[in-house]
Amino acid sequence: MNHQLFNKFDLTTLLSLSFSASINELHERLSESGFGDFRPVHGFMFKCIIPNGATGVELSEYLGITKQAVSKMVDYLEKNGYVMRQSHPTDKRGKIIVLTERGWLVVKAKEKILSEIEGRWSENIGNERMQMLKEDLSKLISEENEGKLSPFVRLIW
Repeated sequence: MNHQLFNKFDLTTLLSLSFSASINELHERLSESGFGDFRPVHGFMFKCIIPNGATGVELSEYLGITKQAVSKMVDYLEKNGYVMRQSHPTDKRGKIIVLTERGWLVVKAKEKILSEIEGRWSENIGNERMQMLKEDLSKLISEENEGKLSPFVRLIW
């Protein structure tokens, strides 16, 4: 497809399209690798769980959804072997959600796939331009959000 077709789009649309393209490819390849039951929203949840686990309340706040919705997602992920509930280390009544071996396997697969996608994109526009793009976006995000970002920045997974 001719890249000039996209020149008329604003930056937000281009960022959204690049995000969608990478997430779509990521999940197609995860499915091919045996993780077809893993969805993009689960990746967002994993950002909060990694590295030491998270409570249902923390996940609810991070994702901006109800505790009941989190509970259903955790049930699904637990049933499919990605997470498990453990006793909370400091709250005797509470539970903490942690990744299982299968959960860590999907994280490793995700990292490998996204690295390959970024490598292919770097080959397309050149390593120097990719590094400049990343630096410029990092600077814009940092400066435009100074003092506004919560400790739970909702990153892509």
